[in-house]
Amino acid sequence: MTQLTIWWLAIRPKTLSISVTPVLLGSALAWHDRHVFSLFTFISTLVAALAIQIGTNLYNDAADFEKGADNNERLGPKRAAQQGWLSAQQIKHGAFISFIVAFFFGIYLAYLGGLSIIILGLTSILCGYAYTGGPKPIAYSPLGELFVIIFFGFAAVGGSYYLQTATLHSLILIIASTLGVFAAAILLVNNYRDLDGDEKVAKLTLVHYIHRPNARILYVIMIAYPYIILISLVSYYSWFILLPLLCLPMAFQVIQLFLSLDISPKLNHVLAKTAQLQFVYSVLLSSAIIINSYSLTSL
Repeated sequence: MTQLTIWWLAIRPKTLSISVTPVLLGSALAWHDRHVFSLFTFISTLVAALAIQIGTNLYNDAADFEKGADNNERLGPKRAAQQGWLSAQQIKHGAFISFIVAFFFGIYLAYLGGLSIIILGLTSILCGYAYTGGPKPIAYSPLGELFVIIFFGFAAVGGSYYLQTATLHSLILIIASTLGVFAAAILLVNNYRDLDGDEKVAKLTLVHYIHRPNARILYVIMIAYPYIILISLVSYYSWFILLPLLCLPMAFQVIQLFLSLDISPKLNHVLAKTAQLQFVYSVLLSSAIIINSYSLTSL
């Protein structure tokens, strides 16, 4: 296996879409509301968001290995430190480089967005480290899903919108919550799968506290939530906003798959399918919002 392949696997490419979709949705909302769009701002925001997630993923790889959470009993996809492909120190260096890239692009974004974006950017980088680093890692507590909703939902969509428009309102945050909850559902599957091994190393996630039967119910609620929110948005965006209902069959399929599986590596397929569902939903939602903006212009 080449070094390029190893690093590609280490950054967890199957889940990187959860950083792409908020930037796409926030920019679509900005175009709908203000008819503004800066391609350079979009690309800079996208690179910064991806760099923070990649840095977080890499640091998580190294930290979980050092804490014993990633071992030979792991059911999830292979990790670089666990497999001995890279040393934990090498992976941490990769994480550091990723955070530096995020910081570099964040300088331009801070110039655009001012103090609010500076605080958001620095907080995101700090929390990326604190997710598995520091004395009380977020990933080792029941707050992981909440963390994901905040940063991959409210912060990512809201920040992307603000960078394009220099404004923000409550409706944007309501829409942002749909992507955040989808992203949290991905983490929930991960923690559901790894519960037994996590408990051995005192990684007490939300699933530990609510137990697996309730986690299954919570997953169904999380997948249903974004579609329920669509109904409440019709009065603001017309019936075009219901376009994401086209991927509702995908949602039923992934729920059925999750509920039918025992604790096994097959749950990795559920995790990947949930990420795919979030991506399709967000593309359809972004498309619906842009179509709606043009329909309003033509009236």
